[in-house]
Amino acid sequence: MESNLRSDAFLCDAMERCGDAVYRLALCRLDSRADAEDVYQEVFLRLLRDTTGFRDAEHLKAWLLRVTVNCCNDLRRSAWFKRTAPLEAAPDAAAPMDDGHDELWQAVRALPDDLRTAVWLHYVEGYGTDEIAQMVGCRPVTVRTRLHRARKKLKLELEGNDDEQPEPLGSMEGYQSAR
Repeated sequence: MESNLRSDAFLCDAMERCGDAVYRLALCRLDSRADAEDVYQEVFLRLLRDTTGFRDAEHLKAWLLRVTVNCCNDLRRSAWFKRTAPLEAAPDAAAPMDDGHDELWQAVRALPDDLRTAVWLHYVEGYGTDEIAQMVGCRPVTVRTRLHRARKKLKLELEGNDDEQPEPLGSMEGYQSAR
């Protein structure tokens, strides 16, 4: 029986380079550490079995993040997920850093999935709207609309919670993961 699995070295390298981004995106989407860990495992199992030839590290990372989004969607649609109550939410785990922006990240976590995913991929992972559109399976104009709506909701939420002017969302660029 011939094995079509990728090498251990390839898989370990992919997990080292992109594992944090996969886990953080799953955590951002699902708000549960246990579910994010399940998705993480599923994503790398799919990579192990997949035969896609990757052009470079960015192509691999984009593929992994696309699979992560798909796995999160699959989990949320599952009958099991709909019938269970989360044991614990991951209140601060989805924030990229403990940097005093807790209120901002709580507001981001409160956004609907599609808006939160667009914000996460754009401001934290550093992807452009065209790349995000390919990952989430929509048109680039839809991603731009989601980002616009997210910024508008965040502004309203943060202005409602504080008399000070909120930091512009563009300042989140400092949180981009190492690329």
